[in-house]
Amino acid sequence: MLAPTPAVGRPVHEVGVALERVGNFGANPGDLTMYVYPPARLAPRPAVVVALHGCTQSAQVYADNSDLTTLADRHGFLVVFAGTTTANNLNRCFNWFQPLDNQRGQGEAASIRQMVAHADSAYGGDPSRTYVTGLSAGGAMTSVMLATYPEVFQAGAVIAGLPYNCTKDTGPFTCMSPGVDRTPADWAKRVRDAFPSYTGAWPRVAVWHGDQDPTVAPKNADELRDQWTAVHGLDQTPDRTSTIGPDRTRREEYPAGDGSVAVQVNKVPGIGHGTPVDPGTGPEQCGRTGTANFIQSICSSYWITDFFGLGGQSACSPPADASPEHSPQPSHCAAAARLHVPGAARQQLACLPELTTAGTVTSGHTDPADRPGLTPAGLPTPRGVPGIQIDGYFPDTSATNTHHGWQHDAQFVIPPARPLERRPGDLRLSRDAQAVRQRPCDR
Repeated sequence: MLAPTPAVGRPVHEVGVALERVGNFGANPGDLTMYVYPPARLAPRPAVVVALHGCTQSAQVYADNSDLTTLADRHGFLVVFAGTTTANNLNRCFNWFQPLDNQRGQGEAASIRQMVAHADSAYGGDPSRTYVTGLSAGGAMTSVMLATYPEVFQAGAVIAGLPYNCTKDTGPFTCMSPGVDRTPADWAKRVRDAFPSYTGAWPRVAVWHGDQDPTVAPKNADELRDQWTAVHGLDQTPDRTSTIGPDRTRREEYPAGDGSVAVQVNKVPGIGHGTPVDPGTGPEQCGRTGTANFIQSICSSYWITDFFGLGGQSACSPPADASPEHSPQPSHCAAAARLHVPGAARQQLACLPELTTAGTVTSGHTDPADRPGLTPAGLPTPRGVPGIQIDGYFPDTSATNTHHGWQHDAQFVIPPARPLERRPGDLRLSRDAQAVRQRPCDR
């Protein structure tokens, strides 16, 4: 993680993932590089996932082998791959152990925060759905970001990493192995001291660690658990245990009072130091081996995406926890996929177990003169019944481009009991559907 490790070469496949380099994303006090992977079907107001590579690696290597980009293609979120260089650290490690880089408002931590702000402004990212994950030094830097910017990140996943600010009074190599045993209260205080005035909700945290890791001792997974359960005011006894994946990874879950999983620990059996991957074409498979520190076992990116709440069902399927008598049937979604918001360049469809939006509405994001012909607001919609919502998104034609390229000008909410065929005057369904360039539910 700090010491020299086997060099990470190019992936074994010939063509790497196409990343966009962002040259100017802020003051960049940590002198990092920013790359973005926007999937072809980027969702409107997409979630943003920040990915941090390990030592000797690069943003490109992590993109090529972790397969976060495949999950982004599937679910429409934006991935920001941060990178560091030998000018910052001879082994291309993020400087998780340096006070100039692991504190709020300075160094590498501030640079990563600026990347998120740029993703929101330039790509329309949703600030309420921002996440971070990383391997090894990138995993330790994930801990840094969760502690120093808890208002930015809703959740994070630390892979083969360490608790925040272990190096406050201990050298980094000792923190890595054999690891340091501190009380949960001590660990939690280090997090709270990173942003003393913060009073909001703390990020949810998933921990991933190989149980044979010789570089960052597996003990660190337990110390991370102690740190973040204490931050959330929980004890260190899991409420639920289970096994997942083809290798029977051992999972512990520590729920918050509202039932959400505040802390999750995944101990991967029989692997050393690296990101767990499971190459293949199955729905729970991902990643590539053949490059150092990507280890055949379980597709961690799949499960991490699920922990972030970004995996879920297809937008054309009813929620998994909706009871049959209160769920739109899949056929309704299939039919609704043929309906289009007039003139929309992109649209998004969702089956909802309970409608709450009142009729067809304009969002107020734009002057109606910019987008004539919208259905007026105020059409009645039943409440408390299942339904289908279609959101239309249009290129921003305003002079100021205040919405970063997209405007959300119309919502169509259609109860499944209502005939889906177009009738005269019925919700202005598109007469020129062929002009719609992206239809996420047509996959």
